[in-house]
Amino acid sequence: CPSGRIAYEAEGDIDQVVACNCSMCSRRGGLLWFVARQALKLKTSESDYSTYHFNTHKLDHHFCPTCGISPFSEGKKPDGSAMASVNVRCLEGVDLASLKVMPYDGRSL
Repeated sequence: CPSGRIAYEAEGDIDQVVACNCSMCSRRGGLLWFVARQALKLKTSESDYSTYHFNTHKLDHHFCPTCGISPFSEGKKPDGSAMASVNVRCLEGVDLASLKVMPYDGRSL
C-alpha cells in the first residue's frame, strides 16, 4: 500500500482477473487475482492491517488503516482450501491493460 504498512509478494502467473460488481468491489475498483493462500507471502506483520466483513462474512477483506487501500482478501474455496484474492492494482509492474478481465456478478448474490 502507499503508506508501506502492508507489503506482500504473490507467486504465480496472472492469466486473468475478476472485476466484481458487489457493493464493495465496485466502489473500491479492485481487480482480483485469485491464488492459493500459500502463494501470498506477507512481508509485514498481520497486526499492520485491519479486516472488514460484510454480506456473507466468508471473506476477510484486509485494508490499511493508514491509507485505506485494500490490497488483498482471504477466504476458502468451495473445496475448503485456503485462497487469497490479490488486488492487482496494488502490484507494481503489472500492465493492467494487458489483463483478461472476467466480470463477476457479486451484486446478485
